[in-house]
Amino acid sequence: MTAPTLETKYVFTITACIGDVVTAGETGIGVRRIIPIIGGEVRGAITGKVLPFGADFQTIRPNELIDLEARYAFETDDGAIVYVENKGLRFGPVELLQKLKRGEPVDPTLIYFRTVPKFETGHEKYRWLMQHIFVASAARHADRVVIDVHQVV
Repeated sequence: MTAPTLETKYVFTITACIGDVVTAGETGIGVRRIIPIIGGEVRGAITGKVLPFGADFQTIRPNELIDLEARYAFETDDGAIVYVENKGLRFGPVELLQKLKRGEPVDPTLIYFRTVPKFETGHEKYRWLMQHIFVASAARHADRVVIDVHQVV
């Protein structure tokens, strides 16, 4: 017997609006940055709004590899609250990553930005989010992060 083939299907896009970056400085393992999540929207198989709290906690390694861990929540249009933990990494040419840090535009296809979002909710309609694995491809812009979420089927 063989294992099932892995496939993914697009489910929804989270656009997380972000605030000003707070830097805690060099911690010995890299530069710690905290980026507030101040709102946004969810569009696709689920629709709703990103709630105005939470943050992306980043560690920028000496080679500019960025470890990310975002924690936030969204509310669906029908009132369900969904908690999100989204871990991943961003990497690319150093000069392009430095442009992103300065808030300058960079073609998202030139940056490797992938995450693994996990969801929690007590709302029965959305329990399926807790029963599957998801992967995402993301793009960083000056004022937002756009995350295309795919379900592993």
